[in-house]
Order: sequence, then C-alpha cells, then structure tokens
Amino acid sequence: MSTVTTHVLDTAKGRPAAGVAVRLEQLADGGGVLARAVTDDNGRVTALGRDDLGPGGYRLVFEIGSYFAAQGEHTFFPRVVVEFSINDATAHYHVPLLVSPYGMTTYRGS
Repeated sequence: MSTVTTHVLDTAKGRPAAGVAVRLEQLADGGGVLARAVTDDNGRVTALGRDDLGPGGYRLVFEIGSYFAAQGEHTFFPRVVVEFSINDATAHYHVPLLVSPYGMTTYRGS
C-alpha cells in the first residue's frame, strides 16, 4: 500500500466524490509532483506514489473545481491544497477530504 492514500466525500450529496484529480507533491528538495491519480467510484485513491516516502513535508492537491464543474455546479474552492508532515516513514498516512461547493474539511484518518 502507498504511504499516502486519500478518500474524497461529497457531503452535499452524501456520497463519494468520484473522478477528482489528485496529485501528491514533495515540499523539500526542489519539490515536484510525486504522483497523480483520480478518485475511483468510491472516492478513493489507494495507490498514490511510492510506499517508501521519507520524513518531510508533502502536499496533496485536489482539483475540486473540475469535479463540481463536471456536474454543472459552481464551487467557491477551485482546488483544495492540504500540506502535511510525515514523521514516521514506516507509517501509513490516510488524508480524507470532505467537500461541498462552499465548504471543506480534512483530518488524518486511519
């Protein structure tokens, strides 16, 4: 399993957000994109980058504007950027995102 996974839920509709483009970026060492993926029918990305990410800062970028536009909806947030730190390179980091056209929240899941 990848070190980082995610799950996007559309709280306005009460269902998973399928088709959201997500990218994982490294913050240090020149940064850069480490992986790209799209949420599946269950709103999940279970393989996002390597399974051996080292300690440091990372960023998940969710293209929420495209997701809502595909449904004919406007959103206040064109993208959601979540920065987080990996301290334990042997741990799994699950970063769920709950979205609606005018709100969002995230947390470290399990």
